[in-house]
Amino acid sequence: MASRLLHRLRHALAGDNPGEAATGPEAEQFPESSELEDDDAEGLSSRLSGTLSFTSAEDEEEEDDEDDGEVGPDPLPSGDGASGEDADGSSPPDGQRGSQPLARQLQDFWKKSRNTLVPQRLLFEVTSANVVKDPPSKYVLYTLAVMGPGPPDRQPAQISRRYSDFERLHRNLQRQFRGPMAAISFPRKRLRRNFTAETIARRSRAFEQFLSHLQAVPELRRAPDLQDFFVLPELRRAQSLTCTGLYHEALALWANAWQLQTQLGTPLGPDRPLLTLAGLAVCHQELENPGEARACCERALQLLGDKNPHPLLAPFLEAHVRLSWRLGLDKRQTEARLQALQEAGLTPTPPPSLKELLIKEELD
Repeated sequence: MASRLLHRLRHALAGDNPGEAATGPEAEQFPESSELEDDDAEGLSSRLSGTLSFTSAEDEEEEDDEDDGEVGPDPLPSGDGASGEDADGSSPPDGQRGSQPLARQLQDFWKKSRNTLVPQRLLFEVTSANVVKDPPSKYVLYTLAVMGPGPPDRQPAQISRRYSDFERLHRNLQRQFRGPMAAISFPRKRLRRNFTAETIARRSRAFEQFLSHLQAVPELRRAPDLQDFFVLPELRRAQSLTCTGLYHEALALWANAWQLQTQLGTPLGPDRPLLTLAGLAVCHQELENPGEARACCERALQLLGDKNPHPLLAPFLEAHVRLSWRLGLDKRQTEARLQALQEAGLTPTPPPSLKELLIKEELD
């Protein structure tokens, strides 16, 4: 069965240029077939004509497992961002695929496409999948690297999600975007063999393609539910750790959340980037990194600009003044702006601190 499917795929993919189709033993070296054998053909996940397909004989059965319901910011001066895109034609030759680092492949593609008008999408790669036993539940936690344009030595942003998180995203997007979502398939639930290496590997590839297809459609890429899927869990965990005083752990999560927002772009508004910068500034202050904290405040003030007073404007100004004084830097302009707000009655004297507002903020 698998051989016939692969044979059809090879002919379909070579249809536009049959003269170059391989013959003989080399024709059997089809990139997508590495995990499929004649006796191991439970599922085939491939990208054909822009549509993600995931078909399986056993997938026809429904299962109850894992149904547990649960202006883009620029990088900071110190730069935490990292990552890339998945686009047709960007892959290196087959012989290099196993040895060439993924980041280097992405860099080669971006250099070639730098002068084109094609938007540079992100690349998603499942780097690990772990079975988690949390009685009475048991599930697989998939860790994905989110990679976009940037220096190849930068570490990519990461998220960890379970099957139910992907399923909820798929269900919500289907309700809101019936047309665009009709061409995007999703791996079905299974009644058994959910924790085998084969099932986890196939789902990992399917999740990578699923997110890549969503990012390729502008209407879906800007969907609030997709933004929430990537960023909201990270912000909630970072806020919780900050409130409990675990600043070192929280700092890593705030930095990851900032990097995700930088790469995803099209935020719902300035509030989440500003909240992320507030978290970074608070953690840097508590960890005695005044220079980094001041840089976060400056970036936030740039995002705020000269617009109507935002609840975080005065706290950022106050933190910037204090940090500038501590570092021996000029604070007159920021001090004058804060004083003007206070004289106009737009903020109390003294204004609330960033930490106070961060603890009170409700993330939904």
